[in-house]
Amino acid sequence: MAIRLNKYLASCGLASRRKAEEFVLSGRVALNGRVVRDLSTTVEETDTVTLDGKEVSPESRVYIVMNKPQGVVCAVEDRFDMTVIYVLPPAYSKFRLFPVGRLDKESEGLLVLTNDGDFAHFLMHPSSNIKRDYEVLLNEELTVEKMKLWLKGFEIEGGFVHPLSVQPLCRPPYGRWVTVSITEGLKREVRLMAEHLGYKVMVLIRRRIGRMELRNLNKGQTIKLSRDELLKKIERGGIV
Repeated sequence: MAIRLNKYLASCGLASRRKAEEFVLSGRVALNGRVVRDLSTTVEETDTVTLDGKEVSPESRVYIVMNKPQGVVCAVEDRFDMTVIYVLPPAYSKFRLFPVGRLDKESEGLLVLTNDGDFAHFLMHPSSNIKRDYEVLLNEELTVEKMKLWLKGFEIEGGFVHPLSVQPLCRPPYGRWVTVSITEGLKREVRLMAEHLGYKVMVLIRRRIGRMELRNLNKGQTIKLSRDELLKKIERGGIV
């Protein structure tokens, strides 16, 4: 049965359907040796599809949850630093896994990796409204005045950002640990908000994605889930 080219590329674990359309329009995709830019192109079972000259084919869907350690970057490849891909057990090396969303090099905590582009797009799209909770250690005590300013939001890098909530954590050093909840997921958003208020983030841990909470996985550990299991934990609650 013929399927649309963008759907075929997404099924190969390369990207979401929307991102796959960009591959097609930029001339990076060929069908049976001929470059195609028509988004209505369909693929038959006997067809050969290549991306950047390399043949691609659908693979089994894989869904991994990791407790990302500090010191590794959320990327498939990096010239200078170890990536989260190299933290994965060797058994997953045959899959084209990629991290969903951003968690900067010095941050740690919950991270989803998959080869399902459509699922990744769902998790990250603003319309999904999936909350992310971060536990943050500041270099100084967060005052009531600064907390109020944080909750109001402010301009950062040309856009207005504000957290869903900022709450103190009952954990020593008292007054410096806070939980910050956001949905936007902009690059280094929590760190930039803290810096805007004159603070430096010493530790940043992503504790929850939706209602899925990190408790049992040690740093660098992973757990494999089915799509339905992962979605259930995110939407209804669950511990990893």
